[in-house]
Amino acid sequence: MSFVSVDGVVCDESEARVSPFDHGLLTGDGVFETVRAYGGVCFALDRHLARLEVSARGLGLKMPDPAGLERAVGEVLKANHLTDARVRITLTGGRSPLGSVRGDSGPLVIVAAMPHVDYGPDVTVAIAPWPRSERSAVAGLKTTSYAENVVALAWARDQGAEEAIFLNLVGEVCEGTGTNLFVAVDGQLVTPPLSSGCLAGVTRAVVIEATGALEQTVSPEELRSASEAFLTSTTREVHPIRTVDGDPLGSCPGPLTTEAADAVRRLVEADVSR
Repeated sequence: MSFVSVDGVVCDESEARVSPFDHGLLTGDGVFETVRAYGGVCFALDRHLARLEVSARGLGLKMPDPAGLERAVGEVLKANHLTDARVRITLTGGRSPLGSVRGDSGPLVIVAAMPHVDYGPDVTVAIAPWPRSERSAVAGLKTTSYAENVVALAWARDQGAEEAIFLNLVGEVCEGTGTNLFVAVDGQLVTPPLSSGCLAGVTRAVVIEATGALEQTVSPEELRSASEAFLTSTTREVHPIRTVDGDPLGSCPGPLTTEAADAVRRLVEADVSR
């Protein structure tokens, strides 16, 4: 049994009601954030809510009151007796006519949580055969339109990898299906710039601020030949890459990866202990 919040009301998931005409369900017209809770306290919640607002604005959705969202997050964690958890805040276009036109009922807000599950010590990746469009109308927005990611991740698993890496339309490294990417290039930590089409990840920003990593284009050849590389995400934190397309990198984890992981851990501990 799990408790969720629907439009600010906490209820058992079996009692939660979402209209079959909800625009997020029917067309992917929605945005979301995944937040990590440590000891019952969410790390960088303000950053996540700020990004949710950017994504909502990009789709033309009205952003709910952030204080109400914070309250719903706390209520869901408490109702589920969760301390170490992943919390998802989803905002959809609400009940709408069948088709692409959004209705006027207003957005729907769902907050759900589940226990955090640790990933393994490292990760294997494969470069997907499909590009990510840096010219898309929703490039850089965290939308619920995840079918492309679902297909790419399933393909990667079929290749024996755990995450797929997208290139963009000009053949540069962009991002993973739910991750950002950092690569050691000539001894310097670099990550694809936002102009590549990647999401402005919260952990990505934390790593850039903590390590001085540069934002610059990364070629697939630089990724494959890197001495070290890692993925970042809210739930993975800093996750060392062991192989790319089946070929091992120089070290896993390398010194730059270890430095980044330690820096993120210190910031998490400082933030959640306030």
